[in-house]
Amino acid sequence: MTTPPDDRSFRREMATAYRSGWHFIDLVTAIPHSGDSLMVTVFGEPVVVTRDEDDDVRAFRCLRRPRGAPQPVRCAIRYGMIFVNLDQRDHELAESASPAAPRTISATPRSA
Repeated sequence: MTTPPDDRSFRREMATAYRSGWHFIDLVTAIPHSGDSLMVTVFGEPVVVTRDEDDDVRAFRCLRRPRGAPQPVRCAIRYGMIFVNLDQRDHELAESASPAAPRTISATPRSA
């Protein structure tokens, strides 16, 4: 008989194996209008996905600390589906050269 992993090792495995990948959230039609938002939980972390005034879809991790500002999360739209990536190693805006190719949008606003 095997014993289940303790909570600490389970969290470590989840962080190692799954957080660095892209995860399906919902269809883009779930937030059709500017200002619409969607609250989901990804691996135990609350994430808000919202559509801004420029019609871009952005995602933010909700911090549990008091007065914590939402932390940007990478967000991508592929074939009408919203995906997020909780990995914090890269939050740059990735734009493709081809307008027909899918685009990845960072939650971090572009500098003017």
